[in-house]
Amino acid sequence: MPSNPYILAVDIGSSAVKAGLYDAEARALQHTQASIPHQQRTAADGTHEEDAETIQHATEAAIDRTLELAGDDANQIAAVAFDAMASTILGVDERHNPVTPVFTYADTRSSQDIDELQTTINIDAAYQRTGVMQHTSYVPGRVLWLRRTDPETYSRIAKWTDISTFLFTRWFGSTNIPASYSVSAWSGLLNRHTLTWDTDLLEAISLQPSNLPRLAPYSEAQTGLCPVYTLRWPQLTEVPFFLAVGDGAAVNIGSGCTDRRNVALTVGTTAAMRLVVDHPDDEPPPTVPKGLWGYILRGDRTLLGGAFSEGGNVVEWALNTLNLPPLEHLNEALSNTTPDAHNLTILPFIAGERATGWSTNATGVVQGIRVSTSGLDILQALMESVAYRFSLVANLLKPEMDPDHIFIAGGGAITNSPWWLQTMADVLQAQIHVPTEEQATSRGAAILALNALGTWTGLNDVMPQIAKIYQPKTDHQDLYQSAIQRQTDLYDAVIN
Repeated sequence: MPSNPYILAVDIGSSAVKAGLYDAEARALQHTQASIPHQQRTAADGTHEEDAETIQHATEAAIDRTLELAGDDANQIAAVAFDAMASTILGVDERHNPVTPVFTYADTRSSQDIDELQTTINIDAAYQRTGVMQHTSYVPGRVLWLRRTDPETYSRIAKWTDISTFLFTRWFGSTNIPASYSVSAWSGLLNRHTLTWDTDLLEAISLQPSNLPRLAPYSEAQTGLCPVYTLRWPQLTEVPFFLAVGDGAAVNIGSGCTDRRNVALTVGTTAAMRLVVDHPDDEPPPTVPKGLWGYILRGDRTLLGGAFSEGGNVVEWALNTLNLPPLEHLNEALSNTTPDAHNLTILPFIAGERATGWSTNATGVVQGIRVSTSGLDILQALMESVAYRFSLVANLLKPEMDPDHIFIAGGGAITNSPWWLQTMADVLQAQIHVPTEEQATSRGAAILALNALGTWTGLNDVMPQIAKIYQPKTDHQDLYQSAIQRQTDLYDAVIN
């Protein structure tokens, strides 16, 4: 039986907004789950954006639907928890109306500006202060790009804000809504040592702290919806809305990856490997290995890892472009393949590169196509190539991992493919655990709210159940290492 109190968890993802209730043990109330799709605009010049009000309407519709499905259970909601797609930014005017669309991490139009920025600052020092390599994924380049390419629009911007803070501003009718440290860590502008906006970078891009939201821990709650939303959501009128956290942080918490033993391996549209590293409040956060990032979750915890712009999107691209059947119809065929027998070497950067090289202009490359190459060969090689990128991040993370570490898989793109899960285990030479809970992101947001309420004393009071464990096989270990080296050599030849 569900136990009180209930948490309304809202996951603002890149392709859909999901909402639903979770009980005091972070179990989903299945009859309350809602999903509202939305779609971003893309173009060959690197455009990757969406209107802020489109995301707002999708988010509000998801909350509406969950409250409707919950019925009387909605009266027992103790808090509203949020996670949001990370590295989003939009410019708003003095009245906090959107001046720009929401730019996402995948928008690469600022590559020229990032290249120039890296020549004007001490890039290594900035890396360790902010925890990130300056890249098209982050805010500084976006600000410089808009100022250069559209000065008229830029002149109308009073403040830059992430999508979750924009939504809170609308719902609570205040222009002083804070952004959480977690969401702000993904901006590339947060000094993770002082938990303030980084003064050197602000100076480099000619911004003031007043051009950005104030900062606060995610446990700072907003209450008292403005009148229009009080009428729309009477069950939530005086319920605390906790500040959003980055979706990557929520996945780690929701999948039980809250220490150095359990490492999150997530493949949705994009992909990431993340490890929670704890450190006392009075000690500096851990050094970030070059090629990775370090995002503050709260003062005593850092999320260390690497993210890829490639993941399930390369599978979707292959299925559509090569006119292949759905992936679930190909699992048996993939299981009958021999690793690397296609002799293809692939750089899977169809949406640009993040970890580990952080190139600002990388594109996808397929080397080795012959008349005999089939569509299934290309799909297999693409999926293996993503596993090889994970291996590079794992090697950089190993000094921080527990010697007996395991990987906890998440994201529909990989958990729906037994062959890909086994390939990951074989490439990484480690166990891959697949939780029963499919919505780790929303569950993580709910857990953080339960912790902030004091219902949970920690972040792993109730661990998720494991549905299946993939054990690594050693049969093809040397073959995979050879393929990883070929990919590295191709990267050096083409990208570097």
